[in-house]
Amino acid sequence: MEFYKVLEAWYLKNKRDLPWRKSSDPYFVWLSEIILQQTRIQQGLSYYKVFTEHYPTVQKLAEASEDQVLKDWQGLGYYSRARNLHFSAKYICEELQGVFPNNYKSLLKLKGVGDYTASAIASICFNERAAVVDGNVYRVLSRYFNIDIPINTPKGVNYFKTLAQELITNANPREYNQALMDFGAMICKPKSPKCEVCPLTESCLAKAENRIDALPVKEKKLRVKDKYFNFIIVDDGTSTVLEKRTENGIWKNLYQFPLIETSKPANLELLIQNDFFEKSGFLTSELTLYNEEAWVHKLTHQHLYTQFWILKIDPRKGLETVPWNEVERYAVPKLIDKFIEAYKSK
Repeated sequence: MEFYKVLEAWYLKNKRDLPWRKSSDPYFVWLSEIILQQTRIQQGLSYYKVFTEHYPTVQKLAEASEDQVLKDWQGLGYYSRARNLHFSAKYICEELQGVFPNNYKSLLKLKGVGDYTASAIASICFNERAAVVDGNVYRVLSRYFNIDIPINTPKGVNYFKTLAQELITNANPREYNQALMDFGAMICKPKSPKCEVCPLTESCLAKAENRIDALPVKEKKLRVKDKYFNFIIVDDGTSTVLEKRTENGIWKNLYQFPLIETSKPANLELLIQNDFFEKSGFLTSELTLYNEEAWVHKLTHQHLYTQFWILKIDPRKGLETVPWNEVERYAVPKLIDKFIEAYKSK
C-alpha cells in the first residue's frame, strides 16, 4: 500500500477533533495556523476561541485597533505574529475587497505567511496540491526514508520540500496534509514514538536500522544571549508610568514600564548612573529593588534576567501616568503582566 494511502486511511479513523476543522472558511484556518506557529495546540486553543469570538470575520479583525489585537494576544509570545495578522486582515479588506486569497501564490503575499502556512491554507481550504512541511512532517519523512540531512539548513529545507511535493502528487491534498501533521503529532512523536502501533513501521527505514532516535538531524543552534532588564516602576500611589515600545524587536508596540538595559546584573550604584534619571528628573533616593532574585524570561535566542525597581514619588503635575486600576487594559508582555498581578496584590 502506498505511503499516502496508509496515512489517509489512518487519518480517517484517528484525526484530532479541532475547532478549525469544522469549517472550510480560510479565515479560520489562517487564524489557527498563525496562532499555532511556535505554540502548542493546547495553549493555542483558548486564544483561538477568544479571537473567533472577538473577531468572527476578517472584517471584524481589520476594524479592531492594534492595541486590542495585541491585548487579546497577550501571553502567547512572538508578538510579530499578531501584528502581521492584523496588518494582513486590513490588506484583505482594503486591497482585496474582503475576498480571502484562494491559492498558494496569492496567500504568500499576506504578511507573516510563509511556505508552510500558505500550503496549509491552500490545501485544506482549496484542495490545492501544495505540500506542507512543518516539524511533524520533517520528523515523519526523515525517519520513514532515513534521511539525515539537517532540517534547519537551506539544503535540508529544499530537499524535504521537494520530497513532500512529490509525495502529494496522487494524494487528496486536504486529507493527506492533515494526516501527515496529525501522524507526526500522535504517532511519530519526538520522544517515545508509538512504533508498536504505527501502520508504517514495516516499511520505515529508520526503524529497520534502529535510527529513530537519531532523526531528524538539526545543526547546533546559535548561542543564547543573556540580557539584563531593569524596569522602573514609577508609583505615585494611584498611578504609574507606561511607555510603548516602538523599536523593532521583541514586544514591538506593547506597553512596558520605563526600561534600563544593562550589560550585567545591576545594583543601585550602577543603575543611577543611567541618564534616565537625569532626563526624567526623578530622584534616585526613593528607588528600591522589588525582587532580589532576577526573574528569568526565556526566549528562543535570549534569556532576559529581569529586576523591577520601585520608585515612589509624590503626585506630579504634567507627568503622563496611567491609573493602577486601568493598567490591565494595556497590552503588555507576559513578564510585565506577571509583575503587575504580583505587585497589585500586595
